[in-house]
This record gives sequence, C-alpha cells and structure tokens, in this order.
Amino acid sequence: MTHTIPAALGDAADRFGDHPAYVQDGEVVSFLELLRRVRRAARGYVALGLQPGDRVCVWAPNSIGWVVAALATSYAGGVLVPLNSRYTGHEVAEVVDRTGARLVLLDDGFLGRTQLADLRAASDLSSVLAVVDLKDLPDLDMSSVTTAEVDAIAESVSPDDVADILFTSGTTGRSKGAMSAHRQTVGVARAWGDLGGVTGQDRYLVVNPFFHSFGYKVGIVTGLLSGATLYPVATFDLDATMALIESERITVLPGAPTIFTSLLNAPGRADRDLSSLRLAVTGAAVVPVVLIERMRDDGPDGLAFDQVVTAFGMTEAVVVTMCREGDSAETVANTCGRAIPGMEIKIAGPEEQSEGELLVRGDYVMVGYLDDPEATAAAIDADGWLHTGDVGVLDDAGNLSITDRLKDMYISGGFNVYPAEIEQALARMEGVADVAIVGVPDERMGEVGKAYVVASGGQSVAPDDVIAFAKARLANFKVPRYVELVDALPRNLSGKVLKTELRNGG
Repeated sequence: MTHTIPAALGDAADRFGDHPAYVQDGEVVSFLELLRRVRRAARGYVALGLQPGDRVCVWAPNSIGWVVAALATSYAGGVLVPLNSRYTGHEVAEVVDRTGARLVLLDDGFLGRTQLADLRAASDLSSVLAVVDLKDLPDLDMSSVTTAEVDAIAESVSPDDVADILFTSGTTGRSKGAMSAHRQTVGVARAWGDLGGVTGQDRYLVVNPFFHSFGYKVGIVTGLLSGATLYPVATFDLDATMALIESERITVLPGAPTIFTSLLNAPGRADRDLSSLRLAVTGAAVVPVVLIERMRDDGPDGLAFDQVVTAFGMTEAVVVTMCREGDSAETVANTCGRAIPGMEIKIAGPEEQSEGELLVRGDYVMVGYLDDPEATAAAIDADGWLHTGDVGVLDDAGNLSITDRLKDMYISGGFNVYPAEIEQALARMEGVADVAIVGVPDERMGEVGKAYVVASGGQSVAPDDVIAFAKARLANFKVPRYVELVDALPRNLSGKVLKTELRNGG
C-alpha cells in the first residue's frame, strides 16, 4: 500500500494509464501524461536548486497546472505550501517569509491582478530561488538533472516526511501552519474515498479550492488513489457549473453547504439535467438540516443525489468523522457521522454532561504547527487529543453533531446561547436563503442575538416576521433581538461565515 504522494502518483500511472486524470477547458490529461509532466517539472525544481525538505508555495486558482506544480513539489522531495488564491501580495509575502520558501509558483493575472509585481513589492524574497508563473512551468530548464535522478529523490521520500503545510484560515488572529506527513495526507485521502465509494468510473467536479484540504487532499490525492477523473473549477460560476455537470455527466460533487444552496436556488436549474450526480459530501461547523433534505429530494425542488454524506473536518485533522452509505436520512441530516477508521473522538467534560468541546485523536491529526511549539502544545494535549474548539454531542451510535464553535457561543441573561441552533430554526423560514447569528452587547442581558438574513431570490423578508418565526420555535432567550437584511454573508473560501466581520459591523 502506498504511503507517500510520489508513490501514489507512480502507482496511479501504472494502474490507470491512459484513463483521464484531469479535464479542464477541453484539455484532457491521462494519468501517464500527468506523471510525465510532474517528473519534468520536478527536474526543473531540482535544477533550480530545490533540496529535499525545502518548502514550495503555490499561489493560484484550481487548474491542471496547479496539480502539476504541487505533485512535482512532492516528487522532488519538497514540502507543499498551498496559498489562498485570494490572498494579497502582502499575505503571501508573510507566508513565504515564515516558511523560508525556496520556490513560489503563481498564476500571474488571475482575476485581473498583478500577483508577481504585488509579491515583489511586498517581500525581498530573500529565501526564494525563483518565482515561476504556472504558464512557464513546462519550460523550466531541466537539462542538468536526469529523470533517473529525480526518480531516486521521489523514491527516497519517507511516509513520515512532512508533505504539506496548510495555513488555517486565520479568522481570529494570525494564521498557523498545520504540518502533515505523507502517510497522513495519503491515508486520509484513501479513507475519504473508500467511505464515499469513489472509483475510476467517477467524474469528480472539484469546486473546493486546491489550497484547502477539501480540494487538495480529498480531491487531488483521492483522485490518484481511486482513478477518478477530476474536473477542476477555477472560480465558481453557477450556470457554468450546471452546464458542466450536464455535459460531462458529473457524478461526485463535494462542497461547502453554500455550493448546494446556490444550486438549489439557481433560476435555470429546472432546464438542466443534473441526474448524473450520485454523491455529495458536505460539511462545515453546522449544516442546515433542511439543506440535506432538499439535496436528497428527487422532486422538482431537490437535487436528487443518490447519496448525501455529511462529514466533519478541520485543517489540523482533515477528515474526522463521516457518514456511511446506508445511514438513515435522519442520521445524515442531523449528524456528521462517526469517526473514520484511524480516528477517535470524545466530548470533553464530565460523563454526565452530554455537550462539550470535541476532542480528536488518531492517525490524521497534524504533526504540529510550523515553528510554534507553544500553539501545538495548547492544541494537542499530553495524551494526544486535539482540542478542536467545536462544541458537540455524540449519540449512542457514536455519531457526532456539532452544535457550535466555542468562540461563537454567547451568554444572554445568564444562559448559554449557541447560534447554530437558532440558524437551524430560521433556515426553515419561507423566503430565507441564508442566515447567521452573532451575539452583540446589551446593557441588561450582557449579550443578545442579532440575525443577519439573506432573502431568497425575488422574495422579501420582514425583520418582525423573522423574530415572530423564532419566537414560535425557540425559548425567549434564544430569540434574536435584532434582524438585519443583507445581500450576502461574508464567508471564507471554505464556506465558513466570517462571524468576526459581522460582530465588527461588517
């Protein structure tokens, strides 16, 4: 069994050969061709001076070039550092400097921006051997390094070597770099693919960004292990996505809940044949129950997925729990499933207390945070339990329900209030497309709830009606005191609502 990314790539070329590995904008790349391109790029990296263990930053949107740049990093013995494609030059410069990156791969001109100039203006790039535009990747001079030499480097990569450093979204303070070993990145991708039943017959639309573990580990790496054909999407366009699902008969579509909400509310959905979709995997801190119900619904108001699976994961542990095929609709709608093989979970606190902080331990918990032993020790205790900061409960079968983030909880009149419970209730209100609750200061109660509501297309929602709807379903201390209608909720690219922005008046 393969335990490193280079081994997984070589094995995929042997097993799947000319089968399409990637399709994007009319370009089709087989598994054999993917290996050829990766070897060529890796030779170029080594010719530039890259040494095993050196860090390589990739700052670009989803593309076949991104995949080649990333896999070539592993093949040359390097450590991949994927960067958010929306980062500014200053944000990228900080990560380049913090990681001592030796190479930076970017897509100059993406979204009309000047990435190369922005980066050079923000950093002296003192650690960097070269900055390479993805368009120039095939043209790197590799004449001084043979294929045999780079193959030998790839074969020397150990399962315990650090494969990648993924930076947390940094919604609260400075982001931290979570380090994973090859055995962890490959292992979690295999577990996810196995539980989802992903095979070489699948056509897998990757809307999730490659810089995120949802796109990279359970996208790119799962594709290598399963033989599925991946369709990378650089920017999410609703009509283009539906057209691609229809024309390419897409079968697998993982994504944040907002992706499926957008599809369900798309004006042109009724005119598209989306019947090829078989597997959806979604997850976030909280997924609205009503969304899962509609995704499974095979009527005109649903998406008719054969299998909808909810999962829970985080940068520091990638995938922690997942539903299984055959789980009841109720289990899928109300929980994130059970711990995946190799992982264990428990709720912190006294045994008689059913709700508390989720703790996670097992094969896929990160090695630690980059250059931050204090933060690592604060996150992972002496017994190896990762403290997630998420509040959850376990049912008798071990299925996890995330009730909220510890930091999102607020106290109103002495009562703990978990915004997610209110959001679940309001998500069922006619005319509400999206909703987020935050606590805001109140002189008498300490804090009270404020609801930010996005109305469904073409509908209007009155704030008083939102409050009345909540009063009919929730205890008084949970009912939002204020309602503000907004065009959209601020989210990061992994779909999480940026509640700090809302609290700060954004």
